[in-house]
Amino acid sequence: MKYLSDIIEGLAFTELQGSADVEITSVTFDSRKVTAGTLFVAVKGTLVDGHDYIEQAVKNGAIAVICEDLPAHTANEVDFLMVADSAKALSLVAANFYDNPSAQLKLVGVTGTNGKTTIATLLYQLFRNLGYKCGLLSTVENQINGTVIASTHTTPDPVELNSLLDEMVAQGCDYCFMEVSSHAIAQHRVANLHFSGGVFSNLTHDHLDYHKTFDSYLKAKKTFFDNLPKSAFALTNSDDKNGNVMLQNTQAHKKTYGLKSMADYKARILENQFGGLLLHIDSEEVWFKMVGTFNAYNLLAVYATAMLLEQDKAKVLTSLSKLTGAEGRFEYIVAPNKVIGIVDYAHTPDAVQNVLSTIHDIRKGTEKVITVIGCGGDRDKTKRPIMARVACEWSDKVILTADNPRSEDPAQIIKDMEEGVDPAFKRHTVNIIDRREAIKTACLLAKPGDIILIAGKGHEKYQEINGVKNHFDDMEELEEQFKEML
Repeated sequence: MKYLSDIIEGLAFTELQGSADVEITSVTFDSRKVTAGTLFVAVKGTLVDGHDYIEQAVKNGAIAVICEDLPAHTANEVDFLMVADSAKALSLVAANFYDNPSAQLKLVGVTGTNGKTTIATLLYQLFRNLGYKCGLLSTVENQINGTVIASTHTTPDPVELNSLLDEMVAQGCDYCFMEVSSHAIAQHRVANLHFSGGVFSNLTHDHLDYHKTFDSYLKAKKTFFDNLPKSAFALTNSDDKNGNVMLQNTQAHKKTYGLKSMADYKARILENQFGGLLLHIDSEEVWFKMVGTFNAYNLLAVYATAMLLEQDKAKVLTSLSKLTGAEGRFEYIVAPNKVIGIVDYAHTPDAVQNVLSTIHDIRKGTEKVITVIGCGGDRDKTKRPIMARVACEWSDKVILTADNPRSEDPAQIIKDMEEGVDPAFKRHTVNIIDRREAIKTACLLAKPGDIILIAGKGHEKYQEINGVKNHFDDMEELEEQFKEML
């Protein structure tokens, strides 16, 4: 039995109408999910203001309401609490409602522009192989001890987040590894979670549609480390120019990893090919199944995290050497005629360059690289020409196509991308709006030994057009085309 007085413990409120001595059956910020006995939190979002739905929430059975502005008319039988920031309040009451589950296991957050999904997924796979019960919260999927739960956001809202953590605790999980997005940090979704550690991968151009400036984006990431407790560790990439910025004001135990600069955890690439990576890592030579310099960083971050969580070095390296990472991250297949197809989630300029530079390092020099790439609609427009430019600079042929256009005209998105294409590359660039036709064309153009990169969607099994998610799977499309390549 949960009472409002218990759920609002630690909450700074400016006014309370009611006794707070009422039983709460659930917490939500969505009026459509309100039932009898619900605590409704009116959050001012980017598109919708929850204050506009207070009356509906009360009609649906809300017994208490947390808001920044009291409605003109308040029901006598409903408790009202006024706060300065209802998004922060939601984070606190959600954690309290579920008895602060993040403090009942070891929670490790991974943040950065690229690599979050791979690092979090590898940690989850590694620790399960080491014999622990674990949870995973990621862009691709959420998991609890092997049971998959669909993922809709990189980081869930505070209610769903605490509910998932509560279920992990109930199932005896020792660890949870989660991606922490910049949106989640800025929107206080993780504000009241107890982290045992934080990992920083890198910071490059992304999400400026939301954060507006790169500095604001950087500060959002840094806030995560600023708020880590003294008992936690803060692990950062010392080779990233913003890596040490993350550690400037943290109280956590500071540690670094890197391939180039001085760091607490070091690695060196000895071999890099389609079959995998040979790394010299912490005085050991280990062969990994993953490919590319960017994955060398991901593997090193995972290894360092495991060491900070006091795991056995030999067992960690042995298990890591067998893992393959997250779905849709440099996932490749080979056609009967030896054309290589790669599907990757790369949707930022830096990620596209990482994947293409990896292909460049591995190729023998005679193969052609054909890249199929688009940009998402209703997202950061400034990266569109940059992504096209990078694709052209590192490819022999580029096909500009639709990604998830959402509410935008895909032809206009491609036009925005074209602005970054240097005149010298124009004759090597083709526009094909239909993504299926773009992939088919790439396969028709490829000769034995050539490499096709399909970038941007990775693990996604849909293409979002005008609010409708239509089934679409890049790997599925590629496999279908490869059946015809004899």
